[in-house]
Amino acid sequence: MLVFLDYFYTLLHTVIVLFILFGWISRRTRKAHFILLALTVISWLIIGWILGTFGYCFITDWHWDVKRELGERNLPSSFIQYGVDKLFNTTFNKQLVDLFTALGLIFGVVMAIIKKWGHVFSK
Repeated sequence: MLVFLDYFYTLLHTVIVLFILFGWISRRTRKAHFILLALTVISWLIIGWILGTFGYCFITDWHWDVKRELGERNLPSSFIQYGVDKLFNTTFNKQLVDLFTALGLIFGVVMAIIKKWGHVFSK
C-alpha cells in the first residue's frame, strides 16, 4: 500500500504542477485552475506562515510521511527539489529551485489574470 501511495502522490504532484503551469490555457479548466491556484497560495503563504515554513504543501507533507515509512531519509523540503534532483541525478541549488518554483506559480497566476481580465487591459 505504501508503494502505491508513493506513486499516487508522485503522480498527483506532477499533475498539480503541470495544471498550475498550464491549466489556464483551456477555457473549460480555468475555474478549476483558479481554485487550485488559490489553494496553493493559501497553503504556501498563510498556512506556511502559521507553521513557519514558507511554501508549505500539505500534499508534500503526506507524501514525505509515506517516503519515510518506505525508508527514505534526507528528503528536501519541496517535491520540485526532490523531482529535479532525481531526474538529473544531482543536487541542485535549493534557492535556485525555490526561485523557479515560485516563478512557476507566479506565471500561473499572471496567466490566469490575463485570461480572466485581459480584455480590460487591452483597451
